[in-house]
Amino acid sequence: MFNLNGDVLYLIFEELQNDKKTLRSCILVNKTWCEILVPILWKNPWKYLKGGNEKLFLKVIVSHSTNEKLTNHLTKRYKFLINSYNKPLFDYISFCRHLNLKEIEKIIINNINEEKEILNIKQEMFKLFINENTKFTHLYIPQKFDYKIQNIPGAKHCFSEIGFLSCNTNINDEVLNGLTKFCKLIKELELFIQDDNNNYEIIKLIETPKKLFSIKFITKCHYKTDEPFCEILENSLIKHANIIQHFTTTNIPVTKTLTSFVNLKRLELDDNFNELKACNWLERLSFPFLQVLKARRVPIKVIIILIENSRGYLNEINIDYVSHDENNNKRIIQAIYQNCTYLKYLKLVIRNSNILELEKLLINCQYLNGLYILVNNMFDSYNIEHNDRVIDWDHLFEVLAKSSPNCLFKFKFYFNESPKLDSIKLFLDNWKGRHPILLQTTPLYCSSNYCLNNIDFMERYKAEGIVENYENVSYGQTFDDFEWIQKKVN
Repeated sequence: MFNLNGDVLYLIFEELQNDKKTLRSCILVNKTWCEILVPILWKNPWKYLKGGNEKLFLKVIVSHSTNEKLTNHLTKRYKFLINSYNKPLFDYISFCRHLNLKEIEKIIINNINEEKEILNIKQEMFKLFINENTKFTHLYIPQKFDYKIQNIPGAKHCFSEIGFLSCNTNINDEVLNGLTKFCKLIKELELFIQDDNNNYEIIKLIETPKKLFSIKFITKCHYKTDEPFCEILENSLIKHANIIQHFTTTNIPVTKTLTSFVNLKRLELDDNFNELKACNWLERLSFPFLQVLKARRVPIKVIIILIENSRGYLNEINIDYVSHDENNNKRIIQAIYQNCTYLKYLKLVIRNSNILELEKLLINCQYLNGLYILVNNMFDSYNIEHNDRVIDWDHLFEVLAKSSPNCLFKFKFYFNESPKLDSIKLFLDNWKGRHPILLQTTPLYCSSNYCLNNIDFMERYKAEGIVENYENVSYGQTFDDFEWIQKKVN
């Protein structure tokens, strides 16, 4: 193992990049492993800044500084910076490919007290990251950011290969002009749209790149739309209509520009203000190459039309916060199994009356690998108004055990009222002989007598090879919808 080729080791460690604990232990193996791993860990160090790591991170960055007057002053003022004048073993900053100015500001404000010191160390950190020795691919800019990073020596070199940019639409004019001048290769753009004081010149940031294929428009839930600004913003995308493949919006589109994205592969719609019902043009949407559909608070009719017009390429469907009755629940399940032969991942509500429709879906979608079933969803107004809180767990589990395709072994269940232990036992007993299950449950109200709190019960099925892993997730825990083994980034 110690004599593995360096390129092979790099590929192995890249696969483990979210498992910081394992990577840190590998660093101690020998010099070769350490030299391969350090650049991987520092490619995007910001994702590891949890559990008190901020001070340690700040200490490492300060150790790169050649400004002795500043470092001497800081080490006298802050105990956690003692010995930060020692030269680091590696030029860690040079390995960074993600520059997160949001995190830099937060770290400094959280750990440095005086305003003058905050300004001085902020200036020093920006200079340490932005120079001729670094080149970034991802850039994150905080709200109301006005520091003239474009004037720092080496900025042009640093930002010449930025492929991902995240910023707010009220960005400072001078900062925006600098970004437009230097960042000509942006492929992914994430814009946080404000309710006022938006900078209309941000359009240049959209029009300049030649291969802009991913767009995210994020609006906070309590913000109302600045419609004149959004209209100009959306129309600026027309230039990239044939190139855009990923589009995300958390608010109703003001224009019909969305209809021009003929090569769209990923669509995420979230109607924060429940205004999509008024957009009849959405019912004529057609994306023949669509592969991923994520819909929240979107009218069920629109979702069904999107599925029916997808020409069979959809492999991931995620539907949540969508209130609909039993008939529409049946229609959407039918739309899926009639049009999505290659579906791999699915999240949706299942009404008790449509369990047999689910069985048809399982039979028709033979590539299904992960299934997330919402039962008794508290966010479903239909569910609440009609007191539709009863699910025949025995019938549901019987169908899953009998009709699930061979590829399907990843299950999630979200519910108000948990199934009885006998129902789960029946499901797992009938699963014997198949691929071990990855099982996750999210009870809305988890009481001490919740059936799957019985650790011995689940351990028995693990020992028998029926269950590979089980997670009982508290509501609000950070698992991705189609994530069964949590990424270890701490």
